[in-house]
Amino acid sequence: MKSPFETASRSRPEEEAKAERVPLALPQDSRTVLLAFIFTLMAFYTLYFTAELVVPLCFALMLKLLLTPGYRALQRWRVPGPAAALLMMGLLAAILCGLAYGLAGPASDWFAKLPQSLPRMEQHLTLLREPFARLFGLLGELEHVAQPDGGAAAAPAIPGSTLAEYLFSGTRSVLTGFGITALLLFFLLASGDIFMRKLVEILPSFGDKKRAVEMSREIEEQISAYLVTITVMNTLVGVATFGAMWAIGLANPALWGAVAFILNYIIILGPLTGIVMFFAVGLLTFPTLLHALLPPASYLAIHLIEGEAVTPLLVARRFTLNPVLIVGSLVFWDWMWGIPGALLAVPLLAITKIVCDHVRPLMPVGHFLGG
Repeated sequence: MKSPFETASRSRPEEEAKAERVPLALPQDSRTVLLAFIFTLMAFYTLYFTAELVVPLCFALMLKLLLTPGYRALQRWRVPGPAAALLMMGLLAAILCGLAYGLAGPASDWFAKLPQSLPRMEQHLTLLREPFARLFGLLGELEHVAQPDGGAAAAPAIPGSTLAEYLFSGTRSVLTGFGITALLLFFLLASGDIFMRKLVEILPSFGDKKRAVEMSREIEEQISAYLVTITVMNTLVGVATFGAMWAIGLANPALWGAVAFILNYIIILGPLTGIVMFFAVGLLTFPTLLHALLPPASYLAIHLIEGEAVTPLLVARRFTLNPVLIVGSLVFWDWMWGIPGALLAVPLLAITKIVCDHVRPLMPVGHFLGG
């Protein structure tokens, strides 16, 4: 017996599909536009104040899409759903723990050597010392003039808070987020297509069922392929950075390869942060300023090759997004959720475009989001 999911996914004749295509039309009713605007504001307001719950859910959905190809392969080998979900999550956890364990030593070595390396950085930046001193002096004079009594401003105290309490609360929230993400990821993988089946069962018409199945499959295929492709490209960037830093003579090149791999998930901001970081590392490591410029220059060259040649060639085949809206989405989600929002910005924008392309009243929005 065919399931509703399989029945709704049957393709109709080509003429019927063409008949469903309608020209893009903006809504004419001002009340509809106003209600949509109010609903959007309320949705973002809710997402802002429920970040502790929504962010782990979004990461669980993204990881589910990332692990879906492997999960499907295990199911084709007759592995039960819960067992396949545990195997994929175990593989992901093993990779992350292995990376953390392997990089903990080099990172601690760098932090231990940091106080001894600071005089070398100060020596490289001697030319900038006097302008910065003048700037800080001017800022101090302005602060002195701005105070009514001309006295020194008292340092604000943080009531009822210590550094240990702050670090503990931050660690606790991170661990709680990881726990929620892992729990949701397991049930999302193990449940398979149950939500899609239930949605197909309750939708009234065959056309609605077909659109829902197409939208679900396109999101799964496109976002899964995007995440896998980006992960492979970031791995290559990390390997290339490792080779470049080893050739330059930078200590612990595996650490900097891992840093480049992680930063490359955050578009624009990640590479910019990497350039500044590699410049600082070069200043702390090498005796001459020219030699110190080699790490950031090498990282920039690798990123330009990846960003200008490899990424457009592989990702543009899947979907294209408006570059201005990509930057806007990055800034917006970074403001909403911080670094997790910056990591989720592009996948969320791509999912929004796919949904809009399959919902007739939202098709103009999907067209606007396209590249």
